[in-house]
Amino acid sequence: MAPRLALIAAGGTGGHMFPAQSLAELLLAEGWRVKLSTDDRGARYAGGFPDAVERVVVPSATTARGGVIGKLTAPLKIAAGVMAARADFRRDRPSVVVGFGGYPTIPALSAAFTMRLPRLVHEQNGVMGRVNRIFAARVNRVACGTWPTDLPAGVEGVHTGNPVRAAVLDRAAATYAAPGLGVLHLLVIGGSQGARVLSDVVPAATAALPDDLRARLRVSHQARAEDADRVTDAYARSGVTADVQPFFTDVPQRLAQAQLVVSRSGASSIADITVIGRPAILIPYAAATGDHQTANARALARSGAALVRPESGLDAGSLTRDILAILTDPARASGMAAAALELGRPDAARRLYDLITEIVP
Repeated sequence: MAPRLALIAAGGTGGHMFPAQSLAELLLAEGWRVKLSTDDRGARYAGGFPDAVERVVVPSATTARGGVIGKLTAPLKIAAGVMAARADFRRDRPSVVVGFGGYPTIPALSAAFTMRLPRLVHEQNGVMGRVNRIFAARVNRVACGTWPTDLPAGVEGVHTGNPVRAAVLDRAAATYAAPGLGVLHLLVIGGSQGARVLSDVVPAATAALPDDLRARLRVSHQARAEDADRVTDAYARSGVTADVQPFFTDVPQRLAQAQLVVSRSGASSIADITVIGRPAILIPYAAATGDHQTANARALARSGAALVRPESGLDAGSLTRDILAILTDPARASGMAAAALELGRPDAARRLYDLITEIVP
């Protein structure tokens, strides 16, 4: 019997693509064929997907951005994407269509709905995104990465957790080295392309640390390409050893090594932090739709796994105090790491796969 086909549709950000990649890895291991449906932007994030995953780039657009012309032409592009998806599905019919959010998922989910194919969506954040909200009542299952998730009235969700990549699972529950008298590793991540506010504040915060601690600090800082030089210079001026890059391909390794993480509270970042189990200072992205990054961080704040600091009140002085409070208190740091680990769901991809098997005949 020919292997079943799973069509995974995901938007063009790391937050959508990383959990999609994790599910793709598991589906392949279970003997499925896998296609990834995305747009040109999403294709740039598909490099980590296994080679066996077929890529399908479909026309898509958003009515939320792009000016007057973009808003007027978006429905035509979306319609063209839906027709292309339907044609593709007739040639190679999927057994299931799984949407991970973002406008590039509209064509695949629309085609699946009109062709009555088994379908589900996975929402990574604590506040459901626009596209997933549109389809929530039109799919067979709604999987939630963050719990609780703000869902439309009448829609029931299943808490699966957010799937993490194999490279993260390889370091799940890695032994935490509490901060002591030796080298101290600080990881600074702000999403797929870094965060400007972290580039503005973190170097200044580390510069104000005591001389002994600063000399032992090793910072890995993911910064936007346009900010990398100034961030590198800022660390160098204060005598802090730092590796500044626009994108780290080895975040799981750096995360496992870290004594402390300073991060945005995107769903994928939180999933990685909790599966490996590390103390964190989280700065939710203030402009996130529906303030979903604050919702993502709530469970970590309640459990004591992380300090959550609103971007509006973030300054170098307060961040210095937070970093110092954790890196000079091994018992507190270890307790935060353990609390983070308690929230991790390393089996999230398996839970999502189980939902798929429920709806596929």
